[in-house]
Amino acid sequence: MQSAFWGFLALLGLTLGPLKPISAQGTSLGKGDLPQNTPVRPLPTGVILVKGAWASASDSATPLPEGGSLADHIYSNSYFGLTYTLVPGWTQKNYGPPPSDTGYYVLVQITPADPSTRASLLITAQDLFFTPTPAANVFELIDSSKRNLEAYYQVERPPTPVGIAHHSFVRFDYFSPVAGLHWYVLATEIRCHLVQFIFTGGDAKLLESLIRNMDQMSLPADASPVAGTGDGDVPVCVHDYARAENVIERVDPVFAENRFNPIPVRIIIDTEGKVKHIHFLSAFPDQAKSITDALSHWRFKPYLRDGHPTEVETGIMFGRERRPTAPFATGPNE
Repeated sequence: MQSAFWGFLALLGLTLGPLKPISAQGTSLGKGDLPQNTPVRPLPTGVILVKGAWASASDSATPLPEGGSLADHIYSNSYFGLTYTLVPGWTQKNYGPPPSDTGYYVLVQITPADPSTRASLLITAQDLFFTPTPAANVFELIDSSKRNLEAYYQVERPPTPVGIAHHSFVRFDYFSPVAGLHWYVLATEIRCHLVQFIFTGGDAKLLESLIRNMDQMSLPADASPVAGTGDGDVPVCVHDYARAENVIERVDPVFAENRFNPIPVRIIIDTEGKVKHIHFLSAFPDQAKSITDALSHWRFKPYLRDGHPTEVETGIMFGRERRPTAPFATGPNE
């Protein structure tokens, strides 16, 4: 479903052309139809314009999952502590859309500069606080993907622990006979996110060489399919730390308008129990303001690690709750 979401956005971004302004009555207006002295600014082409729920944060200094960048042939992401060196002849094609309200990110798409080479690398992340598929760790999520694989795919390698760049990953390979394409998925956990490297192409030897190139990348020390909860200079991520027994004071947000969207929010709590950073994965601007105002009054019990107060990162869902999907439905390859 997430790949379909990405494909739809990519197609939409390629096909959007200039649009005419729309009047309040919904009819198209030409330049001559606008009132006098009304400035006319042409809409940009090749982009997606969204007015509504969007990703935002309470400050611009704290790294965000979607804040990675490519420079000097190296993709780096400060939030995940990740650097990945592209193989020669490969380049960035697209950065992803904003995170979904289930916490799914397409971080970057990397493809060969030579269009005749049919292959790509997608680096993605899934926030484990908000995933619609309940799972205790990355291995369970990847195993769930295998169990729910459509019948027209063939499993080439079931989810298997492997070592990459001196870290543990889960590898899962599958193949489409109709399309003649392989998918090689390498996944690990960083800061309570499933981080995936998804290699796609028709040449299995090429994909294997790309996987070997992953040994040059750097990751945080605790990156692991079962234990990537943060260490060192980043907050410890703790699922559901905002439950009642950890909250000393709270004020509920007051929304001026009734909406029906889920609002996933990641927060960082400092050593004194105050909210120091807020990351809205998806929220309308008025919702973000109301929640920010409320969270400024929240106080938590300080999180203790080895007996010492430490910063903690956790998730809170405001607005409408989603119904979780079945975690392990039996698939055709079972």
